[in-house]
Amino acid sequence: MNKPPRKKNPTTGIAIFIVVAILLVIATLFYNAIHEKEEFDKQNAPVSSVTSDAAAAANAMKPASGAAQ
Repeated sequence: MNKPPRKKNPTTGIAIFIVVAILLVIATLFYNAIHEKEEFDKQNAPVSSVTSDAAAAANAMKPASGAAQ
């Protein structure tokens, strides 16, 4: 009548641990890649856009040449 207790298979637990560890490593690699790319973009930001904005603002402040003077 009484069934003997079923033994747990340790292979399943180890397989789950390995899969979780691999997913954690992959997530870490993606996080580091994105973080490094953002740092690289901050250090190598194009400066020309700031100077062209400043030049455009300076040209807008000048009076028109020719008949308007």
